[in-house]
Amino acid sequence: MRIKKGFILREVCGEHVITGEGLAAVNFGRLLALNETAAWLWKQADAMGDFSADALAEKLCEEYEVTKETALRDVTTIVEQWQKEGVVE
Repeated sequence: MRIKKGFILREVCGEHVITGEGLAAVNFGRLLALNETAAWLWKQADAMGDFSADALAEKLCEEYEVTKETALRDVTTIVEQWQKEGVVE
């Protein structure tokens, strides 16, 4: 999967938010707030282009002291939320 074109991560008043630009902004019409870890994962996904929950979980394990099982569970939850919100495809 990959981040849909037109969605970017911004820092607004100290908060990490996903916003839409151009047509994505018109269709999205809101902000999606992310915590520090979710924002870090978004940046990793963006840098990868095509990504999977497994690949992001591996990156998470490399960056933080977390088991593969915990990382995969947490990443899957975040990616499912992104899919539900329509910011990844």
